[in-house]
Amino acid sequence: MSRKVPAKLTLHKVSKELSVDYGQEESYRLPAEFLRVLSPSAEVRGHGRPVLQTGKLHVGLSQVEAVGHYAIKLIFDDGHDSGIYNWDYLYDLCSNREAHWDNYLKQLHEAGASRDPDASVVKLV
Repeated sequence: MSRKVPAKLTLHKVSKELSVDYGQEESYRLPAEFLRVLSPSAEVRGHGRPVLQTGKLHVGLSQVEAVGHYAIKLIFDDGHDSGIYNWDYLYDLCSNREAHWDNYLKQLHEAGASRDPDASVVKLV
């Protein structure tokens, strides 16, 4: 299988999205919140023990930087900047966005946590 390399990346600061284009047939828009909570960083992945990211509803993207010819580094407006999104992982996020998002929302629900940083979730038994 050949590696999917984006032909074009566009940062949309107002809508807080990253456009990932793989040519005319394949184009995706990924919300900053989605990219932030699924960051491949050690801070999020937790060295094998993932750390559930909460309260990231309003997070935005400040910058996109190339990392060689194999990845990008995303800089978020909450200060997070340590995730390196290689082409394979970025394409997985694009092509399996719904499954990743559903899994994240399920984890939030099970933890009694919220996407909203201002929300206080009370889990009733």
